Amino acid sequence: MPAYMIRPQRRQGRRGERTTEEEPNLMTSSNEILLDRRGGVAVVTLNRPKALNTLSLDMYRTLAPDLFAWADDPAVRCVVIRGEGGKAFCAGGDVRAIYDAGAGAPQPGDLGADFFREEYILIQRVHRFPRPYVALIDGITMGGGVGMSVNGSHRIATENTMLAMPETAIGLFPDVGATHFLSRCPGQLGMYLALTGARMRAADLLYCGLATHFVPRERLPALIDALTGLRWIDGREHAQVNELLASDFAGEPEGTPPLAAHREEIDRCFAADSVEGILDALERERTEWATATRDGLLRMSPTSLKVTFRQIRTGAATLEEALALEYRLTQHFMQRPDFFEGVRALLVDKDQSPKWRPATLAEISDADVAWYFQPLGPRELTFD
Repeated sequence: MPAYMIRPQRRQGRRGERTTEEEPNLMTSSNEILLDRRGGVAVVTLNRPKALNTLSLDMYRTLAPDLFAWADDPAVRCVVIRGEGGKAFCAGGDVRAIYDAGAGAPQPGDLGADFFREEYILIQRVHRFPRPYVALIDGITMGGGVGMSVNGSHRIATENTMLAMPETAIGLFPDVGATHFLSRCPGQLGMYLALTGARMRAADLLYCGLATHFVPRERLPALIDALTGLRWIDGREHAQVNELLASDFAGEPEGTPPLAAHREEIDRCFAADSVEGILDALERERTEWATATRDGLLRMSPTSLKVTFRQIRTGAATLEEALALEYRLTQHFMQRPDFFEGVRALLVDKDQSPKWRPATLAEISDADVAWYFQPLGPRELTFD
């Protein structure tokens, strides 16, 4: 089961609610997110460890006004975002809540629109944050967790990092800016990762360019302390963070990136001009890796595979273009059955046997795929 979809039944805390355990300099807190200022550094802690720090809409709404304000506040020199609990940075967005709001059936709904719109607007602000945005990608990182980290300026992997975009397994597509960042991976790695949802460790993330640095997990507290202790210089904040990482925290993950071992096969097979062509190419390889990859693809939603293929081939020149396209896709997916069926099979009934409709690639025409890319008119996502 993709861990990023786990959603426990918990009462949501009030935004701004304080507790006796909070630190004296805590700015804002709720049961699920902590916003802290340490000198010139703003520290965001995703605080749902039992849910692998899955992001709720309330968490996005708690963080958004502060992140927007920090961008305009010259006293905030750097933002650090981390996950609580030691197991996950963030295992994604709360898609179970969207399923519940739609009563498990495809239909337009306010939460399905609000969640993705507010998530994407926040991700755009992460990407355009004017000073260093340092994501400590320690532990499980999927879906929305990828959006809140990979789109920032500094992405720190550790030996505990496991990152994936497994949306095709739940009848969706890789979003949160994946149209932009996956299409920029070397060769055909982006297409491979988008269609298969393959899991990556630190070495692979550096190899793909999705992580910028490696720091051992045990040194993350020292990194935050070092950032807090910097004597910031106007206009040199990014350079100062880079220099600190290079001089005091430079590290390399153990081993070679596993993706590198299969790079020739990936580039050869995933360069095909259709999903069917990729499957045929994998079958011709006759290797254990190719057979396992092909078998995995055949378990995914056929609609998701075809839409994702076009999405990644189309790409996007800017993150804003990517998010606008992805928002359009989400709203069309909310009107069709596969997303709800995928969540049902993986999270609700947990039978691990989704019944995709249509059930095969052959039943999906080019016109069917094109429908998902149709503009939304006045409902299109735009940015200030």
